[in-house]
Amino acid sequence: MNWMNESAEATWGSDAAAIERTMAGERDAFRLLVERHSRNVFRLAYRLTGNQHDAEEIVQEAFLRAYQKLEQFESRANFGTWVYRIASNYAIDRMRQRRKEEARIEAPFAANEEGDNRDPLDLVPDSAPTPERLTQNIELRKRMQLALNELTEAERTAFVMRHWEGCGIEEISAALKTSSSATKNTVFRSVQKLRKLLEPHLGLRPHVKAMGSEL
Repeated sequence: MNWMNESAEATWGSDAAAIERTMAGERDAFRLLVERHSRNVFRLAYRLTGNQHDAEEIVQEAFLRAYQKLEQFESRANFGTWVYRIASNYAIDRMRQRRKEEARIEAPFAANEEGDNRDPLDLVPDSAPTPERLTQNIELRKRMQLALNELTEAERTAFVMRHWEGCGIEEISAALKTSSSATKNTVFRSVQKLRKLLEPHLGLRPHVKAMGSEL
């Protein structure tokens, strides 16, 4: 969805300029920031939650918090990275809260009945079926969702950000509020857990090296 036309983007230019104008009271300038970065934030949120409704709420909340805390934003930082971090922190909180709620009603698998669009190719050998075949396999997508739900919130976030979003260790560390070494361990642990959970369903061989073991 395009909220700003090309002339508006040309007027506000860079993120820094848009932030400056927003701080000066031009709210439409912030809409440009939303337009530029909302797609990436939504992709992260959807991959973490597996739910479009939750993902949309995370996007809205992330940009609302960014707007409210804009005075705290350091001009030398990257706005996209900053709002991305806000979204990941909020998503982690939501996942933890959801897990607690599910535990209370004793229905831990209730949220796993529907498949999603995740691609588990990163966990299988090159000789595995093509992406087209895998993404059409509803059962496999369900298995991937179930496997992801077996991870802790930190492990799931680390895996998604590292292997699906291509984030660096430092960026993930900031989102998880842990050290780089701890983050690397979390990424490695998430890959190993997912591989173990998916091996029976993907025909993976134990001796095949898992993707992500090299950080």
